[in-house]
Amino acid sequence: MAWHEKILGDLSAKKQWREYRRRLTALPEPYRRTAAALERYLLNLGPTNNTESLIRMVTDLVDLLEQGAADRTPVRDLVGEDPAAFAEEFMANYGDDSWIGRERARLAQAVDEASRTQD
Repeated sequence: MAWHEKILGDLSAKKQWREYRRRLTALPEPYRRTAAALERYLLNLGPTNNTESLIRMVTDLVDLLEQGAADRTPVRDLVGEDPAAFAEEFMANYGDDSWIGRERARLAQAVDEASRTQD
């Protein structure tokens, strides 16, 4: 690891993030507003501990919305009637390296261990 990466972090990830944000802000309405709402949800519940997965996820999201805008596909046709369900299914493609994924696994493990003592 280079000295500047130790101080500043991975510069390629920062460049990719800036490029994603540039593309997001270039989206026409209502795609931009939809992207911002999905981004907020994904960043709160998605694989935020894995920079590579996170960058890949948001890049794929902006790809999807850019294509939808180019094709003039209505936003509801892209995300469906339940945007949270869409976001959950979308996130599932990028691993479960999120705090909520770890908590789900921890809960399942605790219940498994508790049930073994009952047998």
